[in-house]
Amino acid sequence: MTSTYEKQKKLHFDVMNVGLRAQATAVGFVQLCIELQRAGVLNDAALERIKGAIAADVSLAAPRAISCERYRSEIKDRLDHLFAGEQEVGPADALAFGTTADC
Repeated sequence: MTSTYEKQKKLHFDVMNVGLRAQATAVGFVQLCIELQRAGVLNDAALERIKGAIAADVSLAAPRAISCERYRSEIKDRLDHLFAGEQEVGPADALAFGTTADC
């Protein structure tokens, strides 16, 4: 085993032992972006690219009965609220569900 592998394995178990999961990681990532933007390190265009990448990836898993463009747009709107750092987003079931699947 290489020391790099062992370090990665230790990090993996350390993260698990702390109880981190995808939601905790996402919250930390959003907060990191907010802090970087407030410090002037991350500009608006970069933040928009980050949110766009997230929305595009999340929309790949849209249920078949939902219009992908509409779903992506709603996710992007919700991300705008999250990354603003001051507004509640609300439950995921608030997303509108269309009748067409254009993915």
